[in-house]
Amino acid sequence: MITLYHCDAARSFRPLWMLEEMGLPYELKMLPFPPRVFAKDYLGINPLGTIPFLIDGETRMTESSGICHYLGIKYGPTPLMVGSEDPAYGAFLNWMYFSDATLTFPQTLVLRYTQLEPEERRVPQVATDYAKWFLGRLRAVEAATANAETLCAGRFTAADIVIGYALRLADNIGLAKDFGPNVAAYWARLQQRDGFKRAVAAEQKAGLEQNVAPRVRA
Repeated sequence: MITLYHCDAARSFRPLWMLEEMGLPYELKMLPFPPRVFAKDYLGINPLGTIPFLIDGETRMTESSGICHYLGIKYGPTPLMVGSEDPAYGAFLNWMYFSDATLTFPQTLVLRYTQLEPEERRVPQVATDYAKWFLGRLRAVEAATANAETLCAGRFTAADIVIGYALRLADNIGLAKDFGPNVAAYWARLQQRDGFKRAVAAEQKAGLEQNVAPRVRA
């Protein structure tokens, strides 16, 4: 059984969504955010104290987009993956890496310096600068969705899952109001997917059952 450690609305939502899209059985363990502060026992499981943490037999993984890639290859074949023989393979890989390295990174600084730090340590200038950074990088998604329903390969793939989470996070921290029209429409489409809805429902259900309150959002 696959076990996924997850916090409400954290980047571990990427593999949770992937699991639901693939219909794989899993156990979801909810933690308060950030777990390294509020669930110190978790450090005995994942010394980094980060989310996600996936256990699959002897496999241990901490990187959300990498976990999605792993699940697609290990438990495929699935149309969520793009093979090396496909002309869209390079674009697919680029979006997979772009999702965290380019999009989610600046968002974490916005989140930290507007919500997570104590009032006296919050730095509005940092939050503003990195929000602009994120929105500038989002131009790539705006361009890719100008004439397409999805990012690559002419279908919904894991690339849409990993980029879609960055849009969910942006929504949660108050940046969605600045989405371009193509990104806004793309994000609306993603939220209508059954797999997305099941992942949100699983997150909410596990939080209630395990008595882990959802994170306060912007």
